[in-house]
Amino acid sequence: MATIRFLFEDKKIPEKTVTGDFLDQSILEITEDYDVHLNHNCGGVCACSTCHVYIESGESFIEEISDKEEDFVDRATIPRLESRLGCQCVILDNNADITVTIPDQSSIIGHEH
Repeated sequence: MATIRFLFEDKKIPEKTVTGDFLDQSILEITEDYDVHLNHNCGGVCACSTCHVYIESGESFIEEISDKEEDFVDRATIPRLESRLGCQCVILDNNADITVTIPDQSSIIGHEH
């Protein structure tokens, strides 16, 4: 069973840990299923940067970053080396142990969950 810990830069949002069978699901899909706050505008098709997250640990359990994703990450607010798009972080191992930080999204206008 995979474990994903969601931390938030916005400290008004409490951290949340979810466990389950997440094989072949994206971080964005998991946030939708478990009511975790993550904005997204393009519907998860790698066409914007609103689902920008930081993968703090467990990057070996998700698909590698593509050139297209890297282009959109460069457009995100305050990108870092561990920046990814939640819609592109597909879980590769059902024993995954991943920690994700969701940046402060208060300035992002768009679909919010």
